[in-house]
Amino acid sequence: MQRIAKFHKVSLEQFKNDWTDTFGLEDEETLRNIYEGIKLPKRATSGSAGYDFYAPVHLVLKPGETVKVPTGIRAEMEEGWVLKCYPRSGLAFKYRLQMNNTVGIIDSDYYYSDNEGHIFSKMTNDTKEDKTVDISSGEGFMQGIFVEYGITVDDDATEIRNGGFGSTTRTVS
Repeated sequence: MQRIAKFHKVSLEQFKNDWTDTFGLEDEETLRNIYEGIKLPKRATSGSAGYDFYAPVHLVLKPGETVKVPTGIRAEMEEGWVLKCYPRSGLAFKYRLQMNNTVGIIDSDYYYSDNEGHIFSKMTNDTKEDKTVDISSGEGFMQGIFVEYGITVDDDATEIRNGGFGSTTRTVS
């Protein structure tokens, strides 16, 4: 196996900003406790391809509900690799828990963005069986898999990213 990446937490300040923007204002102590409880993604077994991302708080999604989760995590990886994020298989199978963008793509240069490369997950409970998804704090809810990719022989991309969703269409030199 190639060792090409490392997970880190975003700074407490970045996490507080993103959490407040997503869920509204929380008291300082609550936010610090949520941040301190964040676990870095891990593989469950030596044969696992996916790194489990853990819920920073208790999440409950009724049928049709959506939640955007600031994970508090960033991924530093070598160029030529991408982190693909999916819902955990069991949650997707049991509840039709789906990521709103189908597959989250975390590019290697996202790590250097102004938001510290903070990885978010936006998921919807798309159950057809009226099931509520209940994910405990610290429970795995998403998995990320590192994948190597290639580029075309005539590729000439030289722009630099700064941001998340849609940022590659508003790059700066």
